[in-house]
Amino acid sequence: MKITPLDIQHKVLDTQWRGYHKIQVDQFLEEIAESVEELTKENLVMKEKMSAKDEELAQLKRGETTLTSALISTQTFVDQLKRGAQRDADLVVKEAELKAEEILSQSRAELVDMRRMISGLRQQRALVLDRLRSTLSSFHRLVEVEEQPDDTVDSSFNELQEPPEHQGPQLNTEPASHREAG
Repeated sequence: MKITPLDIQHKVLDTQWRGYHKIQVDQFLEEIAESVEELTKENLVMKEKMSAKDEELAQLKRGETTLTSALISTQTFVDQLKRGAQRDADLVVKEAELKAEEILSQSRAELVDMRRMISGLRQQRALVLDRLRSTLSSFHRLVEVEEQPDDTVDSSFNELQEPPEHQGPQLNTEPASHREAG
């Protein structure tokens, strides 16, 4: 049975001829002693629990401090990684832009060169066509001369040896056997 401080204050002991009843007093004192002993044991247990809880709290606070420090370090590291990645990405983009500009510049230069080549080829084609027309014209005259009677051949032959100025280079109309001998 637990005795509270109120129980002690309100306890009324019977009086006898010479004071309080001895057995009741002894009994009450035993109850108080048991209660105080029980409370002392409980107090010790509570103090031990409280000490353990204080130690646990201190460990948790140390862990919280360590965790907070780790989180701050991690956040700093992540921020550095982000900045580094952003710098790398910017560098890659700039390099790609420069490379694209270089490729575009080379392509433009190649386009100009190709246009010049095409223009040159067109000029060469026009020259070749003019020469071909001239050659065909010469062959056509030669065929006409060959088809004429013999007396007109001599006068036409003289005309062929002096080609007009607008025609291309002169063709050698001698047969191959005459050229080798000459």
